[in-house]
Amino acid sequence: MHVSDKAEDIAGVDDDADTRAIRDGVRALCARFPGTYWRDKDRARAYPAEFVTALTEAGYLAALIPETYGGSGLGLTQAIAILEEIHRSGGNGAACHAQMYTMGAILRHGSEDQKRRWLPEIAAGRLRLQAFGVTEPTSGTDTLALRTTARRDGDAYVITGQKIWTSRAEHSDLMLLLARTTPREHVARKGEGLSVFVVDMRAAPGDRLTIRPIRTMLNHATTEVFLDGLRVPADCLVGTEGQGFRVILDGMNAERVLIAAECIGDARWFIDRARTYACERTVFGRPIGQNQGIQFPIAEAYIATEAADLMVRKAARLFDAGRHIGAEANMAKHLAATASWQAADMCLQTHGGFGFAEDYDIERKFRETRLYQVAPISTNLILSYVAEHVLGLPRSF
Repeated sequence: MHVSDKAEDIAGVDDDADTRAIRDGVRALCARFPGTYWRDKDRARAYPAEFVTALTEAGYLAALIPETYGGSGLGLTQAIAILEEIHRSGGNGAACHAQMYTMGAILRHGSEDQKRRWLPEIAAGRLRLQAFGVTEPTSGTDTLALRTTARRDGDAYVITGQKIWTSRAEHSDLMLLLARTTPREHVARKGEGLSVFVVDMRAAPGDRLTIRPIRTMLNHATTEVFLDGLRVPADCLVGTEGQGFRVILDGMNAERVLIAAECIGDARWFIDRARTYACERTVFGRPIGQNQGIQFPIAEAYIATEAADLMVRKAARLFDAGRHIGAEANMAKHLAATASWQAADMCLQTHGGFGFAEDYDIERKFRETRLYQVAPISTNLILSYVAEHVLGLPRSF
């Protein structure tokens, strides 16, 4: 039975010619890494180094770095197309997506020396900046309550503390780290007293920086990081001491939009798989897609995905225009994560028992997309943000 290509024609219809060319290029690259590649990596809990290298060599991970520093000089509108296509092709951009947004702290808040020292190396792939050390075991998403400290000592800072859920730390050269430089009780506003550092993990003594992998339900290369009196040069401070929370906010918003695009890609992958299977699978002498009990969930997932995509595109467009996108980034992430999880559940249900079979890739993608109900920010925190900062309701915590 023929499966209509109309859904593919609608997706990305608002892209300009350059963005469509980017999508085509990413799709061609991802075709070199089929489901068998990702299943093997998932089974072995291995890092997809070959895929990351291919993305780097093609220049996609340097999309947001200006041409002055060796990048492509593209906007978030093009970057979301890259990550969406990776996920729609059945891959997972989580292995390297941080390299697209963590460098934003250096680009927007770093000194000219820092930009020239690190950005060309990151753009060329000679340095990897994929680790983002923010979350801690005791504070979770309460970033302002973190306990890692950085104490100035001459021409260096001495950092002590612990980070958790620091993904890709084992596969990164540099880590963007948030630490407290002024005790919380000594600051006028609770958002002050935090500072951002670029930590060169290659130069860190083994007894001062320890990385321990955390085994999770998906192959995400996440870790916990222990820092015990680690000395970093003072010129690794990004921006102004004590104003680090502001430094990372823009990066967090970009992160949410980029991950929302990955969710859109996941959702479209699930929808494509479900509609194809529904047309081909015959039970009781008729394709199961002829039954409204199968049709309607697929249609609902498609509608939710297209609606979420509009918010993702809006957030990216406003970001590229220099606007603050706290509300839009949060709403985009929430809508896209909800749509991808809805599509995942629908796809698994459509396939029945076959959805649990490893060879269909559905159970792997099902596990991967479930993460985004929790990370990089939980659903409840998004709802709290919108309630307070958009709707003006009383602060709940």
